[in-house]
Amino acid sequence: MKKFMNTAFSALVAVSVATGAFAAGGEGHIEDVDFSFETPFGKFDQHQLQRGLIIYKDVCAACHGLKFVAFRTLGDEGGPHLTADQVKAFAAEHDVFDPEIDDFRTAKPSDKFPTSSESHIPDLSLMAKARAGFHGPYGLGINQITKGMGGAEYIASILTGYTGKEKEQAGQVFYENTAFPGGWIAMAPPLADQELEFADGHDGTDPHHLAEDVAAFLMWTAEPKMMARQKLGFVSVGMLLLLSVLLYLTNKSLWRKVKYK
Repeated sequence: MKKFMNTAFSALVAVSVATGAFAAGGEGHIEDVDFSFETPFGKFDQHQLQRGLIIYKDVCAACHGLKFVAFRTLGDEGGPHLTADQVKAFAAEHDVFDPEIDDFRTAKPSDKFPTSSESHIPDLSLMAKARAGFHGPYGLGINQITKGMGGAEYIASILTGYTGKEKEQAGQVFYENTAFPGGWIAMAPPLADQELEFADGHDGTDPHHLAEDVAAFLMWTAEPKMMARQKLGFVSVGMLLLLSVLLYLTNKSLWRKVKYK
């Protein structure tokens, strides 16, 4: 039993160190960002998603995967909306493992993004929905009503929350981060000293702009059909309202003779 407890404790420490969650503490500070997709009538900014795709490819893809996202969805309306040739060219820049040939091959639009390079590194496909930036007070979720779930804000705040301080603990280097729960994270500042170029001429050096763009892109990967569902929802509500009016008028017509007999 003692041996089992020692093994379990060692495994817990290893996972905590790998994920950057070794230090205990409360929730971090999350900045509220005015994203274009947050309101009931909100929409994804196509140019922002295209910039976020570039940031993910050049900065995040080295470690984090998008195993639930197919390359072909990059051409969907409501998303980055790349052309068919652009999607094909982007997919061709990646290699995927094909179990049929038991080897790697050049990716096709029908393939999905590669998975994370290490098993302990989280996949980012659904990260914007798996994290909540706003809670409380007292666990009531009131802030989520006024500000939304805040998954995209959580990601953006993590990327810009580094203070520059470092420490070494259990053989692992940690970086102080005001947004990460506990205050210390194992991931080095990924947007530091980045100089990216975008086709729309947007600033590719400001970490805050880069963080917001990639956070918006990751929100799209988690909710790729958001705009289509919004449109369907409005149509459904409109039809229900029309049906309610017709039922009311039908009811009045059927009972008019009885009431005024």
